[in-house]
Amino acid sequence: MTDQPAAEMYVPTFVVKQKLTMMVNRYEISEADQAFNPVRLLALAEQKRMAFKEQVTFFSDVAKSRPVFGFKARKVMDLGSGYDVTDEAGQQIGFFRKDFGASLLRSTFHVEGPGFAGTGQERNQLIALLRRFTDLSFLPIHFDFVDGQGQPLFSVERKLSIGDRYNVTVPDRRVDFRVAAALAVGLDALMAR
Repeated sequence: MTDQPAAEMYVPTFVVKQKLTMMVNRYEISEADQAFNPVRLLALAEQKRMAFKEQVTFFSDVAKSRPVFGFKARKVMDLGSGYDVTDEAGQQIGFFRKDFGASLLRSTFHVEGPGFAGTGQERNQLIALLRRFTDLSFLPIHFDFVDGQGQPLFSVERKLSIGDRYNVTVPDRRVDFRVAAALAVGLDALMAR
């Protein structure tokens, strides 16, 4: 793996649950045990439906009393420009972008954070193609992110449930929870799930 120190906020497993409401997509991010049972709420985000997906803010609680991190598009109308992930003070802690050229047959994203950079693709080429040419909303969406040497950074696996649920596994201790959580929500939002 790596001898580099762990990220400021390292969480090895967590769950992202999307709750559908009339006006917003709500995402609850919880630390999870090894069986992916939520054990502690870490953050909550809401995104207005039918709005540009240029900014998402994550809060510490349901009352939205304190923003703790977020992601924002570098350019509003250029989806290929990418998204900066920021901490609660607005300082950049990571970055991700969709690679539209590589995503024609299999969705591909690039991610960066302190001490790491990598690429993630849909795990299964056949399912990726089926998702593009059918309207089967129950198909799984699984992404594996690896660094430049092919070592796993983290994975995001969509589970079948009411509202989308993603299990996130982070074997690389350099990956800050906030970067992985922002990208997991970004996958859902950018793929219009």
